[in-house]
Amino acid sequence: MSIISQYQGTKEEADTILTDLHERFPKLYFNEYDEKIHLFTEGRSELSRENLYRFMILTAVERISAHEPDWTYVAAALYLKNLYRTVACSREAEEGNLYHSFYQLIQGLTERQYYSPALMESYTRDEIERLGKLMDPFKDQLFTYIGIVTLSERYLTTSHEGRILELPQERFMIIAMTLFMKEPRDKRMKLIEEGYWAMSNLYMTVATPTFANAGKSHGQLSSCFIDTVADDLRSIYDSNTDVSTLSKNGGGLGIYLGKVRSRGSDIKGFKGVSSGVIPWMKQLNNTAVSVDQLGQRQGAIAVYLDVWHKDIFPFLDTRLNNGDERQRTHDLFTGVSVPDLFMEQVEARGDWYLFDPHEVKVVMGYSLEDYYDEHAGEGSFRDKYWECVESPRLTRVVVPAIDIFKRIMISQLETGTPYMFYRDTVNRLNANQQKGMIYCSNLCTEIAQNMSPTVMEEEVIKDGKIITYKSPGDYVVCNLASISLAKTIMDDELERVISIGVRLLDNVIDCNSLPVLQAQLTNQRYRGIGLGTFGWHHLLALKGLKWESDDAVEYCDTLYEDMAYYTIKASHELAREKGAYPYFEGSDWATGEYFSKRRYAGARWDSLRKDVSSKGIRNGYLMAVAPNSSTSIIAGSTASIDPLFRLEYSEEKKDYKIPVTAPDLSPKTTWYYKTAYNVDQHWSIKQNEKRQRHIDQGISFNLYVRNDIKAKELLSLHLDAWKSGLKTTYYVRSTSVSNFEECESCHS
Repeated sequence: MSIISQYQGTKEEADTILTDLHERFPKLYFNEYDEKIHLFTEGRSELSRENLYRFMILTAVERISAHEPDWTYVAAALYLKNLYRTVACSREAEEGNLYHSFYQLIQGLTERQYYSPALMESYTRDEIERLGKLMDPFKDQLFTYIGIVTLSERYLTTSHEGRILELPQERFMIIAMTLFMKEPRDKRMKLIEEGYWAMSNLYMTVATPTFANAGKSHGQLSSCFIDTVADDLRSIYDSNTDVSTLSKNGGGLGIYLGKVRSRGSDIKGFKGVSSGVIPWMKQLNNTAVSVDQLGQRQGAIAVYLDVWHKDIFPFLDTRLNNGDERQRTHDLFTGVSVPDLFMEQVEARGDWYLFDPHEVKVVMGYSLEDYYDEHAGEGSFRDKYWECVESPRLTRVVVPAIDIFKRIMISQLETGTPYMFYRDTVNRLNANQQKGMIYCSNLCTEIAQNMSPTVMEEEVIKDGKIITYKSPGDYVVCNLASISLAKTIMDDELERVISIGVRLLDNVIDCNSLPVLQAQLTNQRYRGIGLGTFGWHHLLALKGLKWESDDAVEYCDTLYEDMAYYTIKASHELAREKGAYPYFEGSDWATGEYFSKRRYAGARWDSLRKDVSSKGIRNGYLMAVAPNSSTSIIAGSTASIDPLFRLEYSEEKKDYKIPVTAPDLSPKTTWYYKTAYNVDQHWSIKQNEKRQRHIDQGISFNLYVRNDIKAKELLSLHLDAWKSGLKTTYYVRSTSVSNFEECESCHS
């Protein structure tokens, strides 16, 4: 039944108000309409003002379409008016005074233990009131309907009973106050103003944990974490404990299991007794289900394995919907760590040899996973791999390389995974290879930072107490934010937004409190951040550039080179002010190799290279493009670097659907919004080849394919991605399995 048909007696009057709103958008002021609605409802006891607002909102929502997309702003404006009424009731305040009572808000929510006491302790009343006056309520009118609903339902502070206590501009200001809290007092008010300006204008968004938890009394601010599991029982169980702790606090996880011995390996000399990696994956699967992310959704964990590991075949089958359920882990995501040599063998239809990492270490005296091609001074992965192949002392399984790839593609077409991690490309371009190795990526494939396992020892001391010693490994932390390309480029604000974004993310490291201490240490040693982007397709449409064109590819190269330049420059300027990250010496940043490997030339690059080498850089890792689908919805743009999914679609809610259209959809832009499954994916790879050159970490890059794609065509896409120097690929999004669960944490 239509929403309108439920209120036939009010349809004509409501239509008049709605049409007036639509015609006067966006220069409208709602108090006069509130007055009209008050008169309209007077004497109608059966229809409260709240119900009328709901009726009018849903009526406006029904009118959102590709032909009349601006109805989304009318629906959003009505929703906001109702939101103000709801928050006024929750805060027992006057509706018209809400945005003028910022100090009372912070004081009240601190007393009720929703906000951290640090806000009241760090800022004077005068400072808070000054910041309150900076908030611009008219910025609320920038939201689309789906944007304001998403923001309200997921990010605004609510009471324990679920009542919304905060308004959109207050959330942006609280985030800015939290992240610039520790800046010098003589400059922090200006920095807060800059941070608020960037977020309130929707020029940038912070990642979900930062967006939702900044300023609150609970929760941490980082998006994702990556752990390396050593080949011993204590490490496996300790890792699971850390996973559950971080999942409870809202983090997604990437777990590298490539060091764990395979099924049939020996344990303490007893042959054939190891059960391999699958049982430990089952344990992680149970953790993902039972320890959810702050009660909002189940835990999100991706597990990676090397393609030469003896357990690779059962690993690739763990998400399939058929076969032995005892060998399935449907709630984990999977990723495969792939060397160049394997891809060469696939292309040549050669053989591939599978080994047990434990046996390799015992017999050969080294760990195969610790090498990559062009490993400086210690031989390459391919040298070590062929050495293992030729060793008569090692057991191995010989299979055609293409058979493994077939299993990879079967799983991808059915489940979207495994993700692909091209380990040689990643490690060759690792700016901190002097300090370690990168074995895998994170849950969303955009993070690539040094990793190593944590080692623990215990001893009993004289008074009967047990002392535990930890030698902390590199436990990777993802600190993310994303820039709206469409909005910043069209308004010519890219450099300014990047500058504030880099400082804001650097401050996340110092403001954050992580429950896993080795993660805290890694965060401080590398000071890694991941500044990314969204709205690429939105920008192309506004610029009048076709996705499948050389112009779009070249523009991608130019734009992301500018982004890289401004980001490196901003981090360098921070280093001059606050000091370089502790592991700077010996890095590619210090030697200048970072710039040489990317073939940066010209006066501006030569000058920046010299400055960075001599004066340092604040962050060991800088850029990463995350999926950011949730926060790009809030900002009213297209997600990440993906092509638009559809021109018009419906976002599913519990009891209704919200129509959503392409951003800035018009007769002019429609022609440039070719949708994902109609785009030649090789053009997307061409763009990403250019983009990846400038992004020091990874990119959440999806492949969109039809479910009837031929194996040869899908293989061609993977070979193209590898040869083009992509570091990772994310989901293979088939038309038969287009709804994938993603990590909310990485939505930045």
